[in-house]
Amino acid sequence: MKSVFILADKAWAGSNLLYKWQKSLGNYIAVAGQDNSVKIFDRHGHKWSELSLPGHCVGMDWDKNGDILAVIAAKSSSIYLWDASVNKTSQIESGMRDQMSFILWSKTGPLLAVGTVKGNLLIYNQQTSRKIPVLGKHTKKITCGCWSAQNLLALGSDDNTLSISNHEGDTIRQTTLRGEPAEMNFSVMKTNERSGQGENTVSLFVDNKILMLYNINDPENRTELTFQRHYGHIMSYRWYGDGYILIGFSNGYLVVISTHIREIGHELFQVHNHRDRLNSVAISSAINKAASCGDNSIKIHELSELNDIINVVQLDDETKGLDQLNWTEDGQLLAVSTQKGTLHVFLTKLPILGGSFGTRLAYLTSLLEVTVSNQVEGESPVAIQVEVEPTFIAMGPFHVAVGMNNRAWFYALVDQEPGFNKLKDIEYLGTIASMCLNSDYAAALFEGKVQLHMIEGKDQDEKKQMKLFPDDERKGRILCHALTADFLFYGTDSGDVVCVLVEDWETVSSFSHSVGVRKVLPDLNGTRLVFIDDKNSGFLLSPTNATDSCFELPNFSPTITGVLWDNWHADRGVFVAYDDDKVYTYTLHKTTIYGPRVVLVGSTALLFSQKPLLLHNGELTCQTASGKTSEVALSTHSFLNNASGTPAGPQPELGKQLSQALMLKRFHEACGLCRSAGSSTDWAEVGKACLVHMEVELAIQVYRMSSNVGMVLSLQGIQGIEDMNLRAGHLAMFLGDYNLAQDLYLSSGCAIAALEMRRDLLQWDSALMLAKRLAEDQIPFISKEYAAHLEFIGDYVNALAHYEKGMTHNNKFQEHDEACRAGVARMSIRMGDIRRGAAQAIQHPSRVLKKECGAILEGMKQFSEAAQLYEKGQYYDKAASVYIRCKNWAKVGELLPHVSSPKIHLQYAKAKEADGKYKDAAQAYESAKDWDNVIRVLLEHLNNPEEAVRIVRETQSIDGAKMVARFFLGLSDYGSAIHFLVLSQCNDEAFQLAQQHGQMEVYADIIGPEATQEDYQSIALYFEGEKKHLQAGMFFQKCGQYSRALKHFLKCPNTDDNLAVEMAIETVGQAKDSSLTNQLIDYLMGESDGMPKDAKYLFRLYMALQQYREAARTAIIIAREEQCAGNYRNAHDVLFSMYTELKAQKIKITTEMATNLMILHSYLLVKVHVKRGDHLKGARMLIRVSNNISKFPAHVVPILTSAVIECHRAGLKNSAFSFAAMLMRPEYRNEIDPKYRKKIEAMVRRPDTSELEEETSPCPFCGVQLPQNELLCISCKNNLPYCISTGRHMLKDDWSVCPHCEFPALYSQFDLLLETETVCPMCSETLSSKQIKKLPDCSKYLQTDELEQ
Repeated sequence: MKSVFILADKAWAGSNLLYKWQKSLGNYIAVAGQDNSVKIFDRHGHKWSELSLPGHCVGMDWDKNGDILAVIAAKSSSIYLWDASVNKTSQIESGMRDQMSFILWSKTGPLLAVGTVKGNLLIYNQQTSRKIPVLGKHTKKITCGCWSAQNLLALGSDDNTLSISNHEGDTIRQTTLRGEPAEMNFSVMKTNERSGQGENTVSLFVDNKILMLYNINDPENRTELTFQRHYGHIMSYRWYGDGYILIGFSNGYLVVISTHIREIGHELFQVHNHRDRLNSVAISSAINKAASCGDNSIKIHELSELNDIINVVQLDDETKGLDQLNWTEDGQLLAVSTQKGTLHVFLTKLPILGGSFGTRLAYLTSLLEVTVSNQVEGESPVAIQVEVEPTFIAMGPFHVAVGMNNRAWFYALVDQEPGFNKLKDIEYLGTIASMCLNSDYAAALFEGKVQLHMIEGKDQDEKKQMKLFPDDERKGRILCHALTADFLFYGTDSGDVVCVLVEDWETVSSFSHSVGVRKVLPDLNGTRLVFIDDKNSGFLLSPTNATDSCFELPNFSPTITGVLWDNWHADRGVFVAYDDDKVYTYTLHKTTIYGPRVVLVGSTALLFSQKPLLLHNGELTCQTASGKTSEVALSTHSFLNNASGTPAGPQPELGKQLSQALMLKRFHEACGLCRSAGSSTDWAEVGKACLVHMEVELAIQVYRMSSNVGMVLSLQGIQGIEDMNLRAGHLAMFLGDYNLAQDLYLSSGCAIAALEMRRDLLQWDSALMLAKRLAEDQIPFISKEYAAHLEFIGDYVNALAHYEKGMTHNNKFQEHDEACRAGVARMSIRMGDIRRGAAQAIQHPSRVLKKECGAILEGMKQFSEAAQLYEKGQYYDKAASVYIRCKNWAKVGELLPHVSSPKIHLQYAKAKEADGKYKDAAQAYESAKDWDNVIRVLLEHLNNPEEAVRIVRETQSIDGAKMVARFFLGLSDYGSAIHFLVLSQCNDEAFQLAQQHGQMEVYADIIGPEATQEDYQSIALYFEGEKKHLQAGMFFQKCGQYSRALKHFLKCPNTDDNLAVEMAIETVGQAKDSSLTNQLIDYLMGESDGMPKDAKYLFRLYMALQQYREAARTAIIIAREEQCAGNYRNAHDVLFSMYTELKAQKIKITTEMATNLMILHSYLLVKVHVKRGDHLKGARMLIRVSNNISKFPAHVVPILTSAVIECHRAGLKNSAFSFAAMLMRPEYRNEIDPKYRKKIEAMVRRPDTSELEEETSPCPFCGVQLPQNELLCISCKNNLPYCISTGRHMLKDDWSVCPHCEFPALYSQFDLLLETETVCPMCSETLSSKQIKKLPDCSKYLQTDELEQ
């Protein structure tokens, strides 16, 4: 709430002021203090006039129109009248002798009531100057009173009475009161019935405590209301609304009561508004507000919602408190007087006046202040102090005009301080209804005419530069006008919308509407215009383009008062229409496939008393009643908050924003929304909108983003088309609006596209109709395609007609004609004309047609014709099967060589078998690969078992095998029968047969590895019953019953001994059961029958059980026995196999075993070297063997004899002598071969102790030089590996191994040996010198932990 002015006068200081606003207009306020004068001020606080009085002012009042102020003063019997219209004061003599105390004008007529101190009354008629004195109306001073609308006068007096008189002064009612009356008002008290008697109730408060309601029609039933004591005294009250009273109490309380008979006495509202004191209350029904003043503050309430305090004004300087509060009738100004003697006037409601041009606004910010601002371009606001309170404001690009009545003041906007220059003021020929400005001209509308003139021309220019429209009175009255940079627009009551070019004042265009036009609202350039007619409908017109029709605005509200166009450069087609509550956003879609159209996008709610002034990019600037502007973001532009990249809201919200963006053609913002959170359907929506608006390039980008390849390719195909109708037709087709597409195609330069589209859509009726108009040569081809469609849906009659129409009889289209003939053939057969159809099909070159017609005939049960067509078409299988259906076997036989279907061969075979032609039947069954039937015919009818057996073996047929088995059973060939029963998987029958006829061995052989555990068990039990222990044991072993198997093996008689023991060992090895193992060991040791078995079985047992250490010990024992028996090769093999087994299992090998193997191997090498003639190597090996002669007890003498001979030959005379001496011992002497005895004796008698010294070579471990055949290093004490070809110790640099047994050999010597030998001397595996390789690194063979030291 803005302070307008403060009145203070030295003469008023410290006194309570008496003041009154001018009634009706509120242009003046009359103020009286304790001095002898009444001062009159205008509403801006300027002193207008002053009345000098003989004494201080006692009372004053304005008449009902506010024209005359009546004043009474102390010490005077005159009434002073001040005429506002002429500013003149006049004086009337009252004729009353006593002092005047009260004055009041009637509400309805020119009657003035004046009361005196002694209770007398004067009624003065200002019109007729008639005075009616009424003496003795009251006995004491008249203090208060009021007029009713019916011109009744109620008066209150200090004599505690209330009188009601008519306008003649006659008393109608009089009543006594309980105290002194004050503040009297006439009003209507609410009753249950609607009374038509007008103001029937007088309200007043008595003794400042009781509020009394006195009904003049029911004087006996007065209503007296008392209030809670803590409220204090009644200070002031006001009636408002539908019989409600607002009461202010001295202690700061504000209370509302209703006078309705059912609610009387109830407080509807109560608030403690001021802490210490309340002085006065006021109500303005014009602005629906209530005010109270007290302490040093004023509080304003909304009458509709009293709880809301909408404004609080603190008057901090007024320390003595406030006094009276009064509003002007229009509610614009509120005056409050203070105890100090000052008067404050506040602005509570400002007229909402404003205008805009482009982005610049002008609006009223105070009664005499207009503010110009341009927030969009960031200009600082300019406040212009104007001379009068304007009733209109007009804004131009460089000027502002304000005015009232017939006068306008023009201001130019400049860059220098204060930002404006006053140019001039102009008086027009009538009261200005509205005014518009552009950069050079002003256009004022008054009394149905528009005056157009320059704003800044010189006077003489101005006369030239001025024109009145319309030229002709008969053209009607102008109701509205608007001015843009280049054009003047006006609308008349006869419905014309006229556009005038300002430059040469010529009418450019005129549009006639059916009813009067009351508003014209062009956009900034004047290219488009919205007008509102007398029926409150809105229309959009393009005055510059007469071809564009006039569009009615959809859903146009009849309450709409104005339209604003969006000033944003990109939104030229967007405008809003507004009323008091809502703003409706519209947009013009100029270029769409549907043609131009206007769309309602949505609506936005407006707050109370806001007037839209400017629209810029979805933001509406509104003017408020308080003289400020507020920004309202249109709900239709909510997408602008999201397009900047902030994440969108929930999905429904995104969908709404997207549809708004698309309706407003904001495609880039729509794409932004989709990028941030859009789904594929959202992208599709954007793409669809681009197509509707014919934005092909943008649509391509959108469909690319949504990966719609088909659409991108289709759109790229139409990118270069310049014919807009053709392009729109393609887009309508892409959107599926085919009728629209056809219309667009037909209106384009390429009408044939409509035909192509209908063909692609398979809409043949439409296509044929278009073809008749556009391209008759296409009719045959469309007819053929239509016929194919009709054939597919089963409409054969029309299909036949269209196939016949499709014939061109032109060799160029031979293929097309053949297709039509084929269709005719098919349709003829379908229609029942079989002869014609079949004949045409046979003549036709196509095989497929013959097949199709054959199938149709077959479906119609016309078998012979169908078969004939199949045969002609070389569909032999089909033909044969149809011939079979009509039992034409001769034909089937003819076709059989060409038939591949087994089914047909089978049917033919059955027929031949039934005829007794078994050989043909067998052949046919074989062609059908029905082997079971072939076998059956061969056995039952042709008696050819050999062929049947061959087929069974080849095909593995189970049923065939059963038949063959039965056949052999009939011949008592049980072995063959069992064989074929097993083949046919009839194992149980085969087993029973074998059991019955003692053929179990045959059965067991045949069943072989395919048998189940149960089969093996059955066989085992059978052999057990037959006491065939070996066979029983073998089958028990196969079915995993190891203990029973072992029992049978051990029961076997000695003849089968070898095999049985071997099987027993295998069984125990598989069983891994210690009890069975012990049982077998006991048997082998002979503990069960006292006959120990050969140790080799024990060895095999330990091997089977993988008990390698025990096996090793057993092996040594076996080897020892073999050695003792002289079987040195056997002993060597036993030890060697054990040695390799232990190595494989990574078990350490005992020194005893290694030594025994080495000595036996040395013995075996002797023969090899002697055979090769290498006597030295032979002698060295024999020396090693002879040194361990105790291990060869069976051949001591022969070995020693050989040693003597070989040593002698090799030149080892001393060694020969020592062995010869050994032979001379008595136990050996007689056993020497007589051939050598004399020589050996001579050797002993004449000893020669010369000896060839043994060569040395390095130890492979430590490198110390040792004799070649020494196998123990004297330095590092390691057992040295020996060469399997020479028996010498190994050398690091001459190392190789046998690839089979991996025993080492000196590479040079091994290679030499393999020149004559073909096997490895250790493992006896076949070997050649190519297979051995010299090893550069032998470290892995020099591991010392392999042997147990």
